[in-house]
Amino acid sequence: MTQYTLQQKVFLFLLAFVTLAFGWILLPYSGAVFWGVVLAILFAPLYRRLLRATKYKPTPAALIALLLIIVMVILPLSLITASLVKQALAVYAMIGSGQIDFGAYFLRIVHSLPQWMVNLLERFELTDLASLQQKLSEGAAQVSQTVARQALNIGSKTFDFLVGLFVMLYLLFFLLRDGQSLATRIKHAFPLGSKYKQRLFTNFTTVIRATVKGNVLVAAAQGALGGLIFWFLDVQAPLLWAVVMAFLSLLPAVGAAIVWAPVAIYFLVTGAVWQGVVLIAFGVIVIGLVDNVLRPVLVGKDTKMPDYLVLLSTIGGMALFGLNGFVIGPVIAALFIACWDLFVATDEFQLH
Repeated sequence: MTQYTLQQKVFLFLLAFVTLAFGWILLPYSGAVFWGVVLAILFAPLYRRLLRATKYKPTPAALIALLLIIVMVILPLSLITASLVKQALAVYAMIGSGQIDFGAYFLRIVHSLPQWMVNLLERFELTDLASLQQKLSEGAAQVSQTVARQALNIGSKTFDFLVGLFVMLYLLFFLLRDGQSLATRIKHAFPLGSKYKQRLFTNFTTVIRATVKGNVLVAAAQGALGGLIFWFLDVQAPLLWAVVMAFLSLLPAVGAAIVWAPVAIYFLVTGAVWQGVVLIAFGVIVIGLVDNVLRPVLVGKDTKMPDYLVLLSTIGGMALFGLNGFVIGPVIAALFIACWDLFVATDEFQLH
């Protein structure tokens, strides 16, 4: 067993202390730092192509890559967010004025049901329609108020958002330009054998690319298609529902169907048969197959995890880290599997 001298112990303590202190300093903008690292990993191939195109001039290549990221990612997300906030506030105003009444929608569904289903509702003591209508209306009002508060919070924290965006873009430039040398230094400092470090670091970068490139693009495609069919069928606030469907598409075994399926059922039971049939067909054939077609192309087979593990790690990650958790959760789960695979497969780590 290695025996450390007093000087070595003091230095290791100092190293741990300054590392924790540095992390504490970065904590207020941890989200900006995190997404700077994620985008740098995701767009590293683009930077390498630009580096070759600029005859290996790193600064111009990083600047061009940064401008392309702003045009392709930052600006579209900003426009969508602004439109989403506007539409969410409009929906909140319509609920407050009674133009949108979820309780009335529920009553319309119940009155359209066949008698045997009404009898089933009575068996489960769900015939107090006035009480159910009131509860649904109150729940919808609470949800809309929460959405409106979040929208107002976004507006009130514009300065913090802009500072965080500047930090992310500033860091992203240097990570693109100097990322390879920084990664090499981190690998060299990591106290593991080279073959173990290579496997873990490769797994880390692959999972981040797969999670962002695969899950986010698939979710965006499903949300966009869902919003498009809602707009075609004249469902109110299609952009808002598109974002909700995209968000739910991040969760395996849940997906966008939790939004479009109840709307399709509402169309069918209220007599709008062709709208319900079109929505079901579009949801199953188009939205449902996007995951099966796009995900294998974008993600590949290297980072396949069981759906239940992806679901648990995504939900747990978002519960702990907020929106960032949909990347952090699966990355931690993948590293967990990789570390245990290394432990089981390597005699060096076994206890004899």
